[in-house]
Amino acid sequence: MSFNQGGPQAARSGVQSRSATGDPSPDHENVEPLRGQSIQGTAAVERFGHGATLAMPGRLSAVLSVPRSWSEVSPAWMTAALSRRSPGAVVTAVRVEDVVDGTNRRARVRLWYEPGSSGLGPEVGPESVFVKREGRLVHRLALVALGALTAEARLAMSEVPLPIEHPCVYDAGIDLARLAAVVVMDDVTASGARPNQATAALSVAEARDGLEGLASLHGAFWERRLPGALGFLRPWRLGRAWAPVSAASLARGISRLRRLGPGLDLPRGVDALRLEREFRLSAILASAGPQTVLHGDPHPGNTYRLPGSRTGFYDWQLVRTGNWSHDVGYFMVSSLSVADRRVHERALLEDYLEALAATGVEPPDLPAAWESYRATPAFGLGTWMHTISAGSFQPPDICVSTIERFSAAYADLDTGRAVSRADRRAAADLVPGRPR
Repeated sequence: MSFNQGGPQAARSGVQSRSATGDPSPDHENVEPLRGQSIQGTAAVERFGHGATLAMPGRLSAVLSVPRSWSEVSPAWMTAALSRRSPGAVVTAVRVEDVVDGTNRRARVRLWYEPGSSGLGPEVGPESVFVKREGRLVHRLALVALGALTAEARLAMSEVPLPIEHPCVYDAGIDLARLAAVVVMDDVTASGARPNQATAALSVAEARDGLEGLASLHGAFWERRLPGALGFLRPWRLGRAWAPVSAASLARGISRLRRLGPGLDLPRGVDALRLEREFRLSAILASAGPQTVLHGDPHPGNTYRLPGSRTGFYDWQLVRTGNWSHDVGYFMVSSLSVADRRVHERALLEDYLEALAATGVEPPDLPAAWESYRATPAFGLGTWMHTISAGSFQPPDICVSTIERFSAAYADLDTGRAVSRADRRAAADLVPGRPR
């Protein structure tokens, strides 16, 4: 579920809106876009540990209206959305750009302000923001089934600090009657960030920095009672009732993968029924052992790079609780080239464990962590086979490149055997009453 902030695959759009007072459009020669700075460079954000933590001056609005179309992203709506962090800024014109219609709809929104309303001080408004809103009905229903429809908006509303590099949020809103939500966040490109593409592997240095960020996030919530505002977070739960539907989806995905090119297939011996079972077991493994807050979907298309090989994470739609290995395995396998992963995965895992220990928690030892890591490609492979099966969540090239990485890791790490072993170990560790 990629959050592509205006990358090469973004479709260009020019939806533009003015205020009712007739303020000039952004193209008028007398109107200059605000030369604002990224919020990550202001007092609204304090840097600690690895990442950026939002220190919001007041609670996010729980009643921000959720626009039904991009035309409703008006100057008045944007003024309201910015008011918590930029209370003096009055937006007079907006331009919606780089619209992408995927799992969700998202776009960069350029902003212009009433003269004198956005000078120096806390009322400064950004030159642009990113707005993420609900996608097509079929995608919303899929997110409902995953328990993820409103997760990102609720995370934003919680105001709970996340010690990991991420875009800071201006406001968010939920409309349950329409199965809709909206999040207004920083345009990370304003601070020099570059969105990563899911088809392009991260460097080893970028992957190492991302793992350190995940360690900071995991350590902050490791085996701790969550704040009440995060009480909505749950682990993955894939019951047996979904098995026939899941197996059919995986069989369709295998067929579509084979049609995309010669040699495209799952690892030897893996068919739809086997992968469905291991995919479901992966959810059980994520519910066992030490529990913490997970990003949930940290593939490279949901990351961005900052100067100095720093890696940030966006698209928190699948945020949940679970075992650290889910995020680490999913991120490492999907983000590195096959060649780099084979050479560096063990050392990178050791780096993650050291970073986790630095947060003050007791991490698993390296042999135990390696066994947990070996089991993780089954979940990533199953996830992306479901994605290619659905046909509309991600473009085929992204699906194929990601499936190839997970397939190679599955074979290299003997994941089928690792899942079976891990499941036997997890049976004794599951929290009483947690469904299998």
